[in-house]
Amino acid sequence: MTALAALTRPRDANADRLLEARLDALDLPQGGFTAKARAAALERLRKQGLPGRRDEYWRYTDPTSFNAASPAPLPVAGPGPDRPLFEDLDRLKLVFVDGVFDAAESDDLSLEGIEISTLRAAEDRADHWAADLFGTLEAESQKRVPRPMAALNTAAAREGVLIRVTGKPTRPVHLIYRRRDDTADVYFHHVIRLETGAEMTLLETGMSGARSNHMIEVDLAPQARFHHVSAKRAGHEKHSWGGIFARIATEAHFKSFALSVNGTMMRYETVLDILGDDAVAHVAAAVLGDANRGDFHHDDTVFITHAGERCESRQVYKKVLKNGARGVFQGKILVESGAQKTDGYQISQALLLDENSQFLGKPELEIYADDVKCSHGSTTGAIDETMLFYMRSRGLPRSRAIVLMVLSFLADALAEIEDETLREQISERLDAWLTRHA
Repeated sequence: MTALAALTRPRDANADRLLEARLDALDLPQGGFTAKARAAALERLRKQGLPGRRDEYWRYTDPTSFNAASPAPLPVAGPGPDRPLFEDLDRLKLVFVDGVFDAAESDDLSLEGIEISTLRAAEDRADHWAADLFGTLEAESQKRVPRPMAALNTAAAREGVLIRVTGKPTRPVHLIYRRRDDTADVYFHHVIRLETGAEMTLLETGMSGARSNHMIEVDLAPQARFHHVSAKRAGHEKHSWGGIFARIATEAHFKSFALSVNGTMMRYETVLDILGDDAVAHVAAAVLGDANRGDFHHDDTVFITHAGERCESRQVYKKVLKNGARGVFQGKILVESGAQKTDGYQISQALLLDENSQFLGKPELEIYADDVKCSHGSTTGAIDETMLFYMRSRGLPRSRAIVLMVLSFLADALAEIEDETLREQISERLDAWLTRHA
């Protein structure tokens, strides 16, 4: 189904009532420099309707919990057994509690080579640099595939960070999400612009609400470098939709890695437009799902467009599932007619630790250039019993042998984290979780 067909498809009266109930439950923002973008997003959403299982890119994921007018209550859990990720790093901390910026818990926002403000604080400034970027990349993504949850975010999100990078800050920016309200329905919309030659690292950790809708728009100028490590999907049961939308110019580098541990219903959409020549875009994820404590469903949906020449993209997704957990990967590489010398690679793999777990993969290539190198693959398998026997014969307990095999399986995804310190901390966290759940 084309995007235009999906936008104009007939909907029954119940679907319209569901959408209106969803919108009525929100206190939609009014005014400010985002007003035009929000109005356009709301119009898109009304035309599209909320997502349904008949939609091409939602056929594997039930959107009921995302479409409900309000989230089901989710008790606030106490601190987990592990120390917070990245706690020992020298970083600039921005803390959000139940979707609202907490200035008292955050660091001073001043840092050489970078300008930071919150969306809520800056929205009344008509001359703000983000005025021409907020909602722009989300709107552009809708031309190919309807993304109603993204449109809802642009229309509804009151909070987020606006980051403009002009140099190479010495510290990463760390967004920390916390929750106190067991019914919080949280929306974030972050806007990030890296000017020519600028470089930054963005970290995300924590859990923001009983239900959350997070979106990041990233605009990379020529030679800019953006590093993103997200562990905000690592934690307790939750219902979350997230998306990252990026525009990548000549010789720019975009790298994003996500860690996801446990949860209930999670979907993450990645949309990258590689517009300049000689640009690089890598996205990766390591997912650990155990449905022993309830449902686990994790969906990664990726769409990368190559429009520039001699560009490289990588998609590396690894999911480890047990006790009836379910994983989904939908990944597409679109190579436009002028994008010669494209190098596009996509791999999605699942390791099933029991017969009840399930992985659904849908890799896609659409190529309109004749001088390209593109490949995709998707595999599903179980623990290699021969290798397990070999490791046990060398004195390793069965549980530890399985942990080491799982870490080896995830290694390709972790290798996409460029910073060695961050990579080691993620690896240690995975080892600890796997050891507890082996």
